[in-house]
Amino acid sequence: MLNRMKNICVFCGSNVGTDPNFEKAARELGALIAQSGRGLVYGGGAVGLMGVVANAVMQHGGRVIGVIPDFLNQKEIGHKGLTELIEVKSMHERKLKMAELADGFIALPGGIGTLEELAEVFTWAQLGIHDNPVALLNVNGFYDPLVQMLQVMVERRFLNELTYNMLIESDSPADLLTKMESYQAPQVYKWLDKKQS
Repeated sequence: MLNRMKNICVFCGSNVGTDPNFEKAARELGALIAQSGRGLVYGGGAVGLMGVVANAVMQHGGRVIGVIPDFLNQKEIGHKGLTELIEVKSMHERKLKMAELADGFIALPGGIGTLEELAEVFTWAQLGIHDNPVALLNVNGFYDPLVQMLQVMVERRFLNELTYNMLIESDSPADLLTKMESYQAPQVYKWLDKKQS
């Protein structure tokens, strides 16, 4: 549950996108994370929605830990004003370190990298590797096509409905955090039940 969460990991784009509501949601989420007394874990960039959410947390007195591969430190312009910026050697190390530091995961709008990060932690939740909430901040329907694809996977028996229902979704940062607060991981995971996908 959110009460035990010390750090929330946010996956999001290194661009701000075309909709100003993306930035607005990132700022609101950052402020709420800080005001809740929790820290932000993210990809360490100073640009795009990454920079927006990190700056919002810091502007409201929160802690921010960035994790960035050394070869991306220049491309994504590693944020120099964070509580801590951890430099790693690879994308694999980055994702593992972020997961180790986090007690919950939120995906804001982003590109293929954001989608890949989300899919990995969602898969880990399905397998019982962690029991932390995984959530979509579905700003202006950005993730509607993904949700529809997941529903197709359930209909076609490639994704178990139990797993599908583990993914938390809202278009409101405050509502999303409330839903994460009441999340309880199911006790039956894919590796325990061969009928699941």
